[in-house]
Amino acid sequence: MAKLSVNVDHIATIRNARGVLEPDPVAAAVLAELAGADGITIHLREDRRHIHDRDVEVLRQTIKTRMNLEMALTDEMIAIALKTLPDSVTLVPEGRHELTTEGGLDVLLLQNTLKQKIALLQQAGIIVSLFIEPDIEQIKASHKVGADYMEIHTGMYCEVRTETARREQLRRIELAISAARKLGLGINAGHGLDYRNISRVVALSGIEEFNIGHSIISRAALVGMERAVREMVELLKG
Repeated sequence: MAKLSVNVDHIATIRNARGVLEPDPVAAAVLAELAGADGITIHLREDRRHIHDRDVEVLRQTIKTRMNLEMALTDEMIAIALKTLPDSVTLVPEGRHELTTEGGLDVLLLQNTLKQKIALLQQAGIIVSLFIEPDIEQIKASHKVGADYMEIHTGMYCEVRTETARREQLRRIELAISAARKLGLGINAGHGLDYRNISRVVALSGIEEFNIGHSIISRAALVGMERAVREMVELLKG
């Protein structure tokens, strides 16, 4: 069965809206783990719009499963990762004005920088994943720069509205899984996945872990964190 890493960023978004201490992303992470999550994902953005530096430090000390730190490819974030030592890092593109990550990392364009930074992180014992589009050339480049994993950006699949377009996107994801397997890359997936659309991606098989945040946190606001996580875990069982 594919693993589930729960992104608790938007617990911090709610907290920050009032400038108070609650709800606490650390408490949310604990509840997610108790409900069966295999890991916790957080995205420390350059503008600190949700997760803060202190959250990263406290979560590193609290998480009992695995901590995945999403971050931009900057010297500041690399330094934070090397200090905090999460179990894994997922390098993502980042724009100050985007509501959420809008696309995959352009590995072809950033090959030289990525190769150097990935080596630094791996020397510290950190597993490195690259958040990319389900594109064969990007997958080949990810292997070339030494990444351990790729995370397939599933946003296009989630956003299309016709069955024909949805099948086309599923086929792209399926081909990406096949290409990554041949190269020996680990395979994760995430972005836009929810309780209604995830089953068809799970059915493709080959994805080791799903990183899911917004839909789980939205569901948790209505039914509670533990129930929301358990329901997603059940869907991953297929």
